[in-house]
Amino acid sequence: MAKAKKKPGDDRLIAENKRARHDYFIEQDFEAGLSLEGWEVKSLRAKRVSMNEAYAIIQNGEGYLVGATISPLNTASTHISPDPGRARKLLLGRRELDVLIGSVERKGFTLVPLDLHWTRGRAKLKLGLAKGKKQHDKRAADKDRDWERQKARIMKSK
Repeated sequence: MAKAKKKPGDDRLIAENKRARHDYFIEQDFEAGLSLEGWEVKSLRAKRVSMNEAYAIIQNGEGYLVGATISPLNTASTHISPDPGRARKLLLGRRELDVLIGSVERKGFTLVPLDLHWTRGRAKLKLGLAKGKKQHDKRAADKDRDWERQKARIMKSK
């Protein structure tokens, strides 16, 4: 049987925030669109984005992605002055925003960007509703992961 070809509309990862799952317990995740400029889309296609310092905030009933750096391409940004670290508006539905506002303001959750990907030709951001991990939780997670890796090696060698 032949392998199915990947269609242009399939999900493709642009960037991932690997520290998010290490530093937080992710309770629920949401998918949000991003309000981008043309040069930013071209840079995303070239995967020139960093989400290491990124976080999401809710301000005046709207969501924003802050701290994500999208580096401009030399050829795509000749006639404009790009701002790589600007706050980008998140495109969320009213009900999603209401859930996020309630969780962040009343229940003490944090909004953490998990990854940036393409869905049907549009850039989407996966947001996680998260609680922070303590240092001992991080150590326990590392210990469990190391044990699973060691167990797989033992089983493989037998």
